[in-house]
Amino acid sequence: MDLFSFTECATRTQSLRSLFELLVSCVNDEGFSEVYYGALNFAEPLRLPEYPPPAVAVKWPPEWCERYFKRMYHRIDPVVRRTPTLSRPFLWDQLAEQYQLQPDERRVLDEAREAGLKHGMSVPLFGPLGRLSVVSFASRFDDADPQHSKGHLNALAWHFHTACAEITRPAEDNCDMRVALSQRELECLGWVAEGKSSWEIGGILHITDNTVNFHLKNAMRKLGATSRIQAVIVAIRLNLIFDVHAARAS
Repeated sequence: MDLFSFTECATRTQSLRSLFELLVSCVNDEGFSEVYYGALNFAEPLRLPEYPPPAVAVKWPPEWCERYFKRMYHRIDPVVRRTPTLSRPFLWDQLAEQYQLQPDERRVLDEAREAGLKHGMSVPLFGPLGRLSVVSFASRFDDADPQHSKGHLNALAWHFHTACAEITRPAEDNCDMRVALSQRELECLGWVAEGKSSWEIGGILHITDNTVNFHLKNAMRKLGATSRIQAVIVAIRLNLIFDVHAARAS
């Protein structure tokens, strides 16, 4: 399932459980069947009741899930500990290489790997008022390559996170958001949705990458987004940009 299809399905989904099941189904096709969504520094009002905070929704092997929450591993989990210090998606396999992990942190990663959570990747997700959430993906396969799927998993995490916010938004805030984006801003966002970098977009539109960045920053500000990916998601949900591939085929 591509990002536009995921967003279309997520828009029609009205429950956290259904939305999470949609995410799990989507990433399972790429070999990442184990998924965790947590709210790290605030109490998420919408969560699945069977999991204790900071977890919001979880799809893990039952034995590992029971052990993790019973022993309160979130207090020593290096993924949970390091997420607040990072602004971009990161691979679990690189944590030990980049940080001096404590023995208890290494134990959590080792036990998770033995339980079937291998080659994981986590996405820090930022919201209003400094709220920090995280979506983590892991594979049960030894040869899984999260680096190869990093961009797609990152985008799916943001799509899911934004859809969750829409479900919990008060009814009076659910009126259509009116945003006026310039043609250049729309073009730049459309190419970001296609996975293009500023340099590549500049070549396509025959403008400098600094000009591309200028238009994208303006679009982010207008859409209230903290990242390019989030800006794309909001724009898609507002029907401001559409699937470039579908447009070409029509």
